[in-house]
Amino acid sequence: MNLALDIGNTRIKIGLFKGKELVEQAIWTDWALKDLPAFGNAAGVDRVIVSSVAEPSEAQREILDTHYDVLELTHKTPLPFENRYKTPLTLGKDRLAAVAGAQALFPGEACLVVDCGTCIKYDVLSEDAVYHGGNIAPGARMRIRAMHHFTARLPEVDMHMPEHFAGESTETALQNGALRGAALEIEGFVRLFNARYGPLKTIITGGDAGFFQPWLGQVQPLIHEPDLTLYGLNHILQHNTR
Repeated sequence: MNLALDIGNTRIKIGLFKGKELVEQAIWTDWALKDLPAFGNAAGVDRVIVSSVAEPSEAQREILDTHYDVLELTHKTPLPFENRYKTPLTLGKDRLAAVAGAQALFPGEACLVVDCGTCIKYDVLSEDAVYHGGNIAPGARMRIRAMHHFTARLPEVDMHMPEHFAGESTETALQNGALRGAALEIEGFVRLFNARYGPLKTIITGGDAGFFQPWLGQVQPLIHEPDLTLYGLNHILQHNTR
């Protein structure tokens, strides 16, 4: 059994895999890391892969290394695809894992990953297993908060998509600009990536993916996979344990 750990600032997303199959998924607060050995031992875990937004602490490393064969994802980790990004040291590990997840779920297919989180990230993998890079844009909540923060009078509005594209109030004008604007941006980038690398299978993931999915009618096919990063981490782990 393999265990994939995606460690964020305030939580840990875990995935338990039997081969390529995700058999259990959970989100823990980071204080629960001390409970991981009991969970892993009960599940028969042999190997663990860790992706962390920050360098794992010595305490975290000690807990994991004591019990498991651990692989920490870094810019030096061998990948199951060719990475042509010109600045690999600055490439987010979440982006690498998401691309690996697309490859794991759709082997041999050209894929575009759209990760709708704090930022909206676009990453393209060609059918010959080459990662060509992508783009990073402000996420939905970042757009909303920025308009409030950098102006004197604009309010911070809710995450709600107005029925009509022309705002009939300041609230709906802000929502259309931030949210419908982001949806239109996603559709536009999907067209551009398909024109250059397509046809592409588009996979949407991230915390705001469910919000945006109904507003992306021009993107076909569109697959929503909330656990894409976990699948990718497991795929990278399998690639390094053959």
